[in-house]
Amino acid sequence: MTDLAAVKAALKTQAVETPSWAYGNSGTRFKVFAQQGVPRSPREKLDDAAQVHALTGVAPTVALHIPWDTVDDYAALAGYAEERGLRLGAINSNTFQDDDYRLGSICHPDAAVRRKAVGHLLECVDIMDATGSQDLKLWFADGTNYPGQDDLRGRQDRLAEGLAEVYARLGEGQRMLLEYKFFEPAFYATDVPDWGTAYAHCLKLGPKAQVVVDTGHHAPGTNIEFIVATLLREGKLGGFDFNSRFYADDDLMVGAADPFQLFRIMYEVVRGGGFTADVAFMLDQCHNIEPKVPAIIRSVMNVQEATAKALLVDAEALAAAQRAEDVLGANAVLMDAYNTDVRPLLAEVREEMGLDPDPMGAFARSGWAEKVVAERVGGEQAGWGA
Repeated sequence: MTDLAAVKAALKTQAVETPSWAYGNSGTRFKVFAQQGVPRSPREKLDDAAQVHALTGVAPTVALHIPWDTVDDYAALAGYAEERGLRLGAINSNTFQDDDYRLGSICHPDAAVRRKAVGHLLECVDIMDATGSQDLKLWFADGTNYPGQDDLRGRQDRLAEGLAEVYARLGEGQRMLLEYKFFEPAFYATDVPDWGTAYAHCLKLGPKAQVVVDTGHHAPGTNIEFIVATLLREGKLGGFDFNSRFYADDDLMVGAADPFQLFRIMYEVVRGGGFTADVAFMLDQCHNIEPKVPAIIRSVMNVQEATAKALLVDAEALAAAQRAEDVLGANAVLMDAYNTDVRPLLAEVREEMGLDPDPMGAFARSGWAEKVVAERVGGEQAGWGA
């Protein structure tokens, strides 16, 4: 029998990190559609993020992307966040937009380009020191388009060398989170294409290096919850980038494509102790046609709903069915939890936290969208590359 009080208590402690870039103009490689009222600075992004946290109660941190969120005084930016009830979260590096990185960054055949890339990563650690951020998040677009273009093993050696230098710079309580993606933008071979490659590098580096699972970065049919369970078992799951995809691209709202998959992932998180462990639950999304702030609120709510269902799984009944070799009975326990309408439960949780039970409705009534459209006139809107 599931303890509803314990489920509510767990849900109240949940924290979902929102990405600064999702508040700006973003889109696909084909087009970024500008919207009215979009932030023009990192501080205005934090203003929007504060609305998400105020309405959901579970989005207290904001990830930064460098150089998109470059400021003169990062400690002051951290103070600005704190004044709005927020903290600055993961510092995301960018080694994929400069022309120098045409053939890669940290894996580039030219030592000068590798030096530039590692220098940027070290700069990101400096920013972590200034902001109090715990996590350095690394995603590399490095790869090759053609067989024979470069030496595959040599690129792994360069990757290991660069990561080791950055790892050595990490301070007390800081982590390196290594993300993987099986393709894009490289067409032939990606240098960190899967969880096994990321895990192998993190294992060699040491306990401060952990793997990030981006839920949109897998081939069709991949059992992502198995990856999550394995990394949790090995103590190497550092965090998630939550999003969805239908075909080859990713960064749609989490749970949009396959909410059952999100539930299965969150069940393994609960089962493996990741809900109370030091696992970062981050969104990584681009909102191309939907309004920014309500899209992020909806994503946070989707994570909450999947988590609530995962917490409702009757662990004793499931274990008993598994011991009895009752295949259908065991599956039914999971399906009973998944098919539960948890929206009333989450409404109760929000009311107990002093929040409006309907975050989406509360945002619509707040007038925030109209306010920023009226006030954020002139200047340059934030977006990819800004």
